[in-house]
Amino acid sequence: MKRLQYHRYGGPDVLRLEDFEPARPGPGEVLVRVKAAAANAMDWKMRNGEMRLLTGRAFPRGFGNDFAGVVEAVGAGVTRLRVGDAVVGGTSLKGAGAFGEMVIAEEKAVVHKPAELSYEQAAAIPVVGITAFQAILGKGNLQAGQAVFVNGCLGGVGRAAAQIALLSGASVGGSCRGTGVAEARELGIDPIVEPGFDPARLRGRFDLVFDTPGTLSATAARTLLKPGGRIIDIVPTPAKFARSVLPGPYRVMMGRPSPRDLEEVVRMAARGELRIPVARTVPLADAIPALTELERHGTPKGGKLIITTS
Repeated sequence: MKRLQYHRYGGPDVLRLEDFEPARPGPGEVLVRVKAAAANAMDWKMRNGEMRLLTGRAFPRGFGNDFAGVVEAVGAGVTRLRVGDAVVGGTSLKGAGAFGEMVIAEEKAVVHKPAELSYEQAAAIPVVGITAFQAILGKGNLQAGQAVFVNGCLGGVGRAAAQIALLSGASVGGSCRGTGVAEARELGIDPIVEPGFDPARLRGRFDLVFDTPGTLSATAARTLLKPGGRIIDIVPTPAKFARSVLPGPYRVMMGRPSPRDLEEVVRMAARGELRIPVARTVPLADAIPALTELERHGTPKGGKLIITTS
């Protein structure tokens, strides 16, 4: 089997497409033959070593987390999934390896793929969908009739969050570059501001501020809040975790595996209510230059980069 992997932490130059021997799935795990996998910013943060406290120091390490494919084998105790099932899911942080022909994942992080979604469409969902869902409706506890401000509303998580909030009966404001204003307005986002905006213009208008790129200052985020509002940040650092445990509106979080939450966002996508666009699809053999371009230059824009294996 082939997969992208690396033998030390570093930039995209450490990536190699190499042969590997897939492990047998352990208790509670499934082995999936990958059809498509999606790139996320989290992938290169892990490869750079920014998350080494969670990912460990064992090498070689696989690359990529979100995938869709077909179950090849199941481990002891697996009850929801069977060999031959079409599935969508994500790997553990220590495991990774979705950019390959086979990948191991925990059953709790994998669900059935609806027939309405292609493998490419399904692979785009897990990280952005679960993170947005858990931030907006879980940690953020957004209710119908409330208002949320999504900083970075056209990024993967931001776009998903805006759609989930609107589906829940909330109103959504957000920030994006000027070139994306028309697209944000099409999604139903209003008001729309550009990065570097003056938060005083929107003082006290939002029950929830969702900072997807983690770039809002504490002062700016608080300025946007109504009394009793909440601030959610999904770009963790040790300093942010420390601030998160203090009294006040600020909380930092990471999406966590939940079959119920993943099933819900996948159902939303199958019904056409949650749309995560695919901007570019490349085969595994061409993945390294495509991933390098995405990381260094942010292209393709407007949707996900998908890696396919067939």
